[in-house]
Formats: sequence, C-alpha cells, structure tokens
Amino acid sequence: MKKRTLVVISCFLLFFFTFMQAQINEEIPLWPQGAVESNMLTEREGTNEQGHIFSVSDPSIRIFFPKDGIKNGSSIIICPGGGYGILASVHEGYQFAEWFAENGIVAVVLKYRMPNGHCEIPLSDVKQAMRIVRHRSGEWGINPQKIGVAGFSAGGHLASSLLCHFDEETRPDFGLLFYPVITMEEAFTHRGSRKALLGANPTKAMVERFSNEKQIKNNTPPTLIILSDDDKVVVPQNSLMFYENLKKKEIPSSMYIFPEGGHGWGFSDNFRYHKQMKALVLDWMQQQNIF
Repeated sequence: MKKRTLVVISCFLLFFFTFMQAQINEEIPLWPQGAVESNMLTEREGTNEQGHIFSVSDPSIRIFFPKDGIKNGSSIIICPGGGYGILASVHEGYQFAEWFAENGIVAVVLKYRMPNGHCEIPLSDVKQAMRIVRHRSGEWGINPQKIGVAGFSAGGHLASSLLCHFDEETRPDFGLLFYPVITMEEAFTHRGSRKALLGANPTKAMVERFSNEKQIKNNTPPTLIILSDDDKVVVPQNSLMFYENLKKKEIPSSMYIFPEGGHGWGFSDNFRYHKQMKALVLDWMQQQNIF
C-alpha cells in the first residue's frame, strides 16, 4: 500500500512540475493555420552560436509568467533586434523577459518573421501577438488595458510601428524603445534594416509609411526611449525625431541618453549603465501607473 502511495505521489509531482514549467515558458504559434502572406524565405530556420535566430518564417510568442503572488496585472510584448535579418532573442528578449517576470510583469517574447522585403509582415506579426495576449488576458491574469510593447534596434522599429499603425484591437497601452531604428529616410536610417524591410528599391510611399517619426497619432501611447549618445550603428537622430514628434502631439514621453555604451547592449550586465537602465524603466512604468 505504501509503495502504491509513493508511486501515485511521484506521478503527481512529475505532472505538477511539468505543468509549472510549461506555464513559466509557454510557446504559442502566431498563425496555427498559416499566415496569409509568405516572406518567401527558402533557408531553414536555425540558431547560430550567439543564440541569434535566423531565417524566421514560423512566428511564435514565448510567455514568461511571474511567480505566484507577485503578478501585478501588466504585460509587455518584446521585439528583439537584429536588422530585420536575425533575432537577438537572448539579450534583447529572454533575459529581459525573465527580469520583467521577476518584477511581476507577464513578458511575451515575439519571434517575428524576417520580412525579406515584404514590409507588412513583421507588423502583421506584432499585431497578431497583441490580439492573442489581449484575448487571453483573463486566463493569464493580465489587465487588458496594461499591455505594452518593447523593442530593440530594428525591433524598436517594429515596436514603434505598432505604436503608430495600430487599430482599436491592437493598440498598445505603452511603449519602451531601446536604441530604436525609427526612420526609413536615407539620411539617418539604418541601411541594413531598411533594405531588409523595404527591399532594395522602395517606393516613396513605403519609405513614408515606415518612417515612424512621421506616423505618430494623437492617441499614440506613452513612450519611453533609452539610447546611448555614442551609438554609431543606429544614430541618435532616430530617437530624437521620434521624441520630438511625440511632444508635438503632446504624448506623455521620456527619453534618457547615456553618455556611452554604443549599440546593442540589451540586458548585458557589461553595459556600464545596466543598473541605472533597469531602475529607469521600472520607475517610468510606475509613474505611468502601469503597475
């Protein structure tokens, strides 16, 4: 009898810990029936030695849930960078997600498709991610009016695209942009991101649509921008133009420019201002009553 009881307990514990692990790191496909538009990539998706994901054609979201008792009802969709050619999903995705979850925020890392010149594809993916999170907000203990979007570099361009090109169903409630690509205008754009998103010969209409400093709406959500002054990859003018036009529309916004750090520091603790960056993000979110 005791032996049978131990077996039953062991099976229950195995099921419990398996279930808990799935809840902590659940992955959900964005388009289970297949997306309408293909990015026409033929290379198989993979991960390189740095943990960067390349040739993404099968998008998904990975959910990081806070532990019981610390969930505060807010959530954030994270768009890693990588020039619209790869996804730096570790230091600009999973590490941030784990930190957000430690602070009570349900974090959602978006594995979006590489556009390969099909400029509407990443935006359609982040919109679909927002629909899923809102639809399942009750199930996941999220306030549907406290769901934001964050992005890094080209992922910052994608996040800023959602901050400008939303509809009623997909409007974020706040935005966090880290050293973001903003403009597609040749003077200040990141050329690799522009070519990957718009193709080699974009029309003026495509450039205009995805130069997000020109697309801010009167109801674009409150936005925090963080960058380094010495960024030579994505020049600070991207952030400055977006911030300036946010202020023209009287959108609550803040911008912090660190004196050094370059580009792509993400969640690296080698970044000199790592601790300050984390404190500024949480403080701004609290000031905006996000949690």
